[in-house]
Amino acid sequence: MNIRKAVITAAGRSQRTIPLQTLVDRDGVEKKALEIIVEEAIRCDIEEVCVIVAPGDQTAYLEAAGPYGPQLHFVEQVEPRGYAHALFQAKKFTDNQPFLHLVGDHVYTSQGKLRSAQQLVEVAKREACSVSAVQPTRENMLPFYGTVAARRVPGLNDLYEIENVLEKPTPSEAEQSLLVPGLRAGYYLCLFGMHVLTPVVMQLLEKKLTDLPPGQTPSLSPILAELVEQERFLAMEMKGRRYNLGVKYGLLNAQLALALEGADRENVLTQLVELLAQRGG
Repeated sequence: MNIRKAVITAAGRSQRTIPLQTLVDRDGVEKKALEIIVEEAIRCDIEEVCVIVAPGDQTAYLEAAGPYGPQLHFVEQVEPRGYAHALFQAKKFTDNQPFLHLVGDHVYTSQGKLRSAQQLVEVAKREACSVSAVQPTRENMLPFYGTVAARRVPGLNDLYEIENVLEKPTPSEAEQSLLVPGLRAGYYLCLFGMHVLTPVVMQLLEKKLTDLPPGQTPSLSPILAELVEQERFLAMEMKGRRYNLGVKYGLLNAQLALALEGADRENVLTQLVELLAQRGG
């Protein structure tokens, strides 16, 4: 399965400025969050990236993409109809091909040589099916993420066959239907904000949006739950971390994570120790 296109959703009206925030990346260079996210895709040999934006945001986003601007396509989500609707705006761009999908308010770090998106794309190519990245997540974070029910693929510790997907479940819902054997108590497999999806997803989105009453805003999780019934769909436990820039202290946590993984790690650690010492005094 060839994966040459990527789609980044960044049209949320309440979060449209998040990709424009400045962070210091692992190489010590100041970049907009959007540039860091686009670079995550480009490192996977992605040739074209489509960014779904709110009306009027294209100019600011083009500038924020830095050197990757020429590789970007922009599509406006004219009506604020939610995440799934935003993703569907890329149907023409994806052109019945599988694609990498990232969200515009997360940045990622990796624990290995390969970046998070590279890990995911390699698995999707090998398995020739849709694969969503997941991360064991504490129960108190369930209100922020879609969560999967899954069983381990025999012989593989980091790959799961997805059985269901629920959007932001309550702890009681998760305990009843989303427990995954092998995870420690109080943890669930939550979506990482990164997927490789086949064209079937766009078909399911089109049907869902056609049947949906006006004014409703669908989420992606029910579409992914339907995908389970259509074809093989895997979850990959990511060797990395996701950082949601849109939550309280999200930018701070993301910046610390990038710094501690990067070229300035020792300098940042020294400054943190000095800051803690001063506070202790």
